[in-house]
Amino acid sequence: MGLFKRNPFGHILFLKRFIIMVFGAFTHRRYRGFNQLQIDGSEIIRALPDKNVLFISNHQTYFADVVAMFHVFNASLKGREDNIKNIGYLWEPKLNMYYIGAKETLQANLLTKIMAYVGAISVERTWRADGKDLEKHEQKKVNLSDFRNIQIALEDGWVITFPQGTTKSFRPVRRGTAHIIKHYKPVVVPIVIDGFRRSFDKKGLRLKKKGILQSFIIKEPLEIDYENDTVDQIVEKIEYAIEQHPSFLKVLSVEEVEEQKELDRLRQWNID
Repeated sequence: MGLFKRNPFGHILFLKRFIIMVFGAFTHRRYRGFNQLQIDGSEIIRALPDKNVLFISNHQTYFADVVAMFHVFNASLKGREDNIKNIGYLWEPKLNMYYIGAKETLQANLLTKIMAYVGAISVERTWRADGKDLEKHEQKKVNLSDFRNIQIALEDGWVITFPQGTTKSFRPVRRGTAHIIKHYKPVVVPIVIDGFRRSFDKKGLRLKKKGILQSFIIKEPLEIDYENDTVDQIVEKIEYAIEQHPSFLKVLSVEEVEEQKELDRLRQWNID
């Protein structure tokens, strides 16, 4: 029976462990070899409770960001101090770890479906369909079962979410994340990443450039008054914590400024 033990979503833990080990071994050099991952805050990971933890982060690629988090979290839990040296930390990975992803992305092909088995909580984006943003009158209603699945995951362990719901910088934080925080009262740990957009393609599957210094900063848990903070106040705290508040625009790097200009140009031609 132990061999076929399952998590609350029906995933066989032995198979999940095997996939993490294989993908971890395959991807390790992307963060320590071809490129270097600079980590700060491993001690914060080790101090967290085993359940009801929500990680919030800015988003730069579909999958490379999440894969890096699986590496960093497991390495930190195995005593690595701000590094992912010695891949042995993957032989007994944390299995009650999940990430929230768009249903259309996770079901795109066989590879993404296999990666979803690692711990994806698929959600239907109400504001986007077929790769395009929807007009307000076209947007769909929130699927309540998505929130239920997030609750199940938090009750079982750790959940990773990207509250902007897109890989584009400085997009608004979705209010759904604030509702989750207010309702389920998790420990909220902010993470700020950089360098992934330069290292990988948009999906985060193909290595685009070598020799990039990637940064991965883990911050202290947010101070949130779950009863009295409003949704808007929580949204603002998230924006500041993951450094995606509009006030951060004035400290953009040259590359990010050029990206913003390109996005603005595309938007004028309605092809963003």
